[in-house]
Amino acid sequence: MFLPTRPTPAEIDRFLANSAGLSLSYELVHILDAPHARAPVDEALAAIGRGRDDFIRACEALRAWKQFDIGWVELHPLGASIAVGTNVAVLIRHFGFWSLNGCRVVYDVGDGETGFGYAYGTLPTHAEAGEELFEVTRDPSTDVVTYRIRATSWPNSLLARIGLPIARHLQERFRRDSSAAMRRAVLA
Repeated sequence: MFLPTRPTPAEIDRFLANSAGLSLSYELVHILDAPHARAPVDEALAAIGRGRDDFIRACEALRAWKQFDIGWVELHPLGASIAVGTNVAVLIRHFGFWSLNGCRVVYDVGDGETGFGYAYGTLPTHAEAGEELFEVTRDPSTDVVTYRIRATSWPNSLLARIGLPIARHLQERFRRDSSAAMRRAVLA
């Protein structure tokens, strides 16, 4: 949903309530694991720490959605659960306007010892259709803690279709800024 001004908290709450009964905007959960002709899979990897303590902090940062602490993107509601089935709204400030995008946590990954994460899928109220995975891992041989984003998406609205090059730029910027946010959360 594209908006000329920032939505109020009440509007965001209404948006989330209206999203509760919606199905995903794509057919196959775990689409990131299956070849898909519609869109490429984008991935970003960033070393964000070293050792068990940094891994634990990285897991806590993901649980708290700290990957969205980047200034121009916000996750609502604050403190949302990462449990499968949880709906969230991603609010994005673009070039002079806002978008509010509905998502649902669709699965989790990792064993909690060397890997942890979750993915959300888009709802019909999202400008794009697809899935995004947020994951942290600790390599047992090097002790390096890595943050990974994997995503695949395609336009789900006319404005996203028209503005596809801009949307792709914003997705790339999000991956970069999100990695920096996770690095800050681990170092804090």
